[in-house]
Amino acid sequence: MKQLYVAGAGLMGSGIAQTAAIRGFDVSLRDVDDSIVGRALDSIKKRLDSQVAKGKLEATARDEAVARLHPTTSLEAAGRADLVIEAITENFEAKRELFKRLDAICRDTTILASNTSSIPITRMAAATRRPDRFIGMHFFNPVPVMPLVEIIRGRETSEQTVATALELASALGKTPITSLDYPGFIVNRMLVPFVNEAIHALTEGIGTREDIDQGARLGLHHPMGPLELADFVGLDTHLYICDVLYEGLHDPRFAAPPLLRQLVDAGHFGRKTGRGFYRYGPDGGRLTE
Repeated sequence: MKQLYVAGAGLMGSGIAQTAAIRGFDVSLRDVDDSIVGRALDSIKKRLDSQVAKGKLEATARDEAVARLHPTTSLEAAGRADLVIEAITENFEAKRELFKRLDAICRDTTILASNTSSIPITRMAAATRRPDRFIGMHFFNPVPVMPLVEIIRGRETSEQTVATALELASALGKTPITSLDYPGFIVNRMLVPFVNEAIHALTEGIGTREDIDQGARLGLHHPMGPLELADFVGLDTHLYICDVLYEGLHDPRFAAPPLLRQLVDAGHFGRKTGRGFYRYGPDGGRLTE
């Protein structure tokens, strides 16, 4: 397997494409607009330049990786891929429509994978004619740094497809874990109640946002506090995952805290909008208030 197609050139898609290109894969990186794909390629180049400047990457390896990246707005380019990774917005209808179109374009042997963090794999696979060659590959942000990939098997996913996804994850330098297609998979099943409890603690005045995050960093040895993490992931994304998990499990642990929904209603999504539980500058750095 050498030809990958990444649908979605946002933060996750560009991170997946960068990681794959560094590891020797030819990667078509697709989005709906040339300007979006262009910005993604510029961001990848800057990250690779930074690695070269720090002595973590040879300049020749950077140049070879960039040469393996093929920005495109064409869906038809997926017809050449051995495996397609979808990394668009976390919205079921948008993903289903994309997979229906990809299914009609891709070769019968091509595997379709979704980077979803919460949407059922079986439900998306049902929109295609290849549910046995459909799988979840949930990468974590920032993709070039985070070592984990969740491999999620749908109800009809074949063992060969699972084996191929595991092999690909390892070839990308990641450590894979496997999960059944159950709401939240493994990581978000644990993470969402943790973040929600932090939001409830803030709402109830048990501690300040700084104290809550510091407690997680120093007391639980987490690299980032739960409120910081929610801002980093995106409060809109966290809210969507809460709603998917609550719909699937009807467990109050997964119900979105009112403060979270209020912030999203106000348009405060975290780092990407400059305001969430904290405020952020144009460079994404946290501002003191």
